[in-house]
Amino acid sequence: MPHLRIASVNVNGIRAAVRNGMNRWLDEAEVDILTLQEVRGQDEHLEAALPGWSIVHDEATAKGRAGVAIASRTPALAHRTNFGAEDFDSKGRWIEGDFLLGGLPLTVVSAYVHSGEADTPKQDEKWKFLDAFGVRLAELAQGDALALVTGDLNVGHRELDIKNWRGNRKKAGFLPRERAYFDRYLGETGAEITGVDGTVGTGLGWVDVGRRVHGEVEGPYTWWSARGQAFDNDTGWRIDYHLATPALVERAQRYHVARAASYAERWSDHAPVVVDYTY
Repeated sequence: MPHLRIASVNVNGIRAAVRNGMNRWLDEAEVDILTLQEVRGQDEHLEAALPGWSIVHDEATAKGRAGVAIASRTPALAHRTNFGAEDFDSKGRWIEGDFLLGGLPLTVVSAYVHSGEADTPKQDEKWKFLDAFGVRLAELAQGDALALVTGDLNVGHRELDIKNWRGNRKKAGFLPRERAYFDRYLGETGAEITGVDGTVGTGLGWVDVGRRVHGEVEGPYTWWSARGQAFDNDTGWRIDYHLATPALVERAQRYHVARAASYAERWSDHAPVVVDYTY
């Protein structure tokens, strides 16, 4: 069955990823669309890293920080970076590209949510981003739209998504308020959703492709701390997602996390999330 293979990864710096072996993986992965987060470079660095690919890129305001991009085998029909209120600096954190899935329009997003830090201004920026995220998800999901939000969303939605969840309940990335946003994003469309923090909101109907495929299991994780033996022990976090509209998730096949065979073979501290979408 024909398909479009879409991979998402936080590269932790595009130049470092290339030095560490990203292109060896990419040569074998047969990816059609590659969404990138934490590019930490300029257009010329992406062009040098991905020769022959068509690239759209939103560089962060601060050089050497954040940055999101979408690389594709065929050019995007259009792309957008506008996100949130005009007074909110989202540069380097949200980019949308329009493509075709067979003959049907498909919007693909590369998103890089703030990591945040509990009870600090950094967390305030994350709340603003998550608010704007919900608004845009509602817009993208109208009708029977085919839309996909990929990226490093920096929230472990459920206890299954973090190996050491008990020790992280008061830390950014697993705060109840953060998780409640995802309860609403992934709740039934239009339903009243009570979040894990007790707040009530309206479900937006998006689907977590990874959880849909794997069911009630731990992980599979997508990021591992550099501390201790986290990678070797698979003490990770699942914070990199494919979130799909209901019309698109029915086309999702062969979801997998491309975890490196060993610590030495990693080219980022995140692993790519790869999914085929049939048409």
